[in-house]
Amino acid sequence: QVQLVESGGGLVQPGNSLTLSCAASGRTISMLGMGWFRQAPGKEREFVAATHWEDSSTFYGASVMGRFTMTKDNAKNTVYLQMNSLNPEDSAVYYCATGRPQRIPTTRETVESWSQGTQVTVSS
Repeated sequence: QVQLVESGGGLVQPGNSLTLSCAASGRTISMLGMGWFRQAPGKEREFVAATHWEDSSTFYGASVMGRFTMTKDNAKNTVYLQMNSLNPEDSAVYYCATGRPQRIPTTRETVESWSQGTQVTVSS
């Protein structure tokens, strides 16, 4: 079993930055990939970023490449999503997720568990 506790959402002005956090707990989380997704109203859930607790490779969706950075703190079992140069198109509910063992969650089909989600609104 895995529990994901996400925080950090809120209202931010265009051009500014925001950082999300997701703390994971469970017996097998060290063997799981971790990812970030987002979903705006009327749109399907979109891949944002993903990595693995024991892998340095990080993958990003095209829409956030160069602006968002996913990091991790293995000792705290926490992953972060640093979002820079935010624009209104980034407004969405953001979710962190775990992947199946030996799978990095870069698609919805590879996700095992979801966080509760946190709203990020980019507006003046």
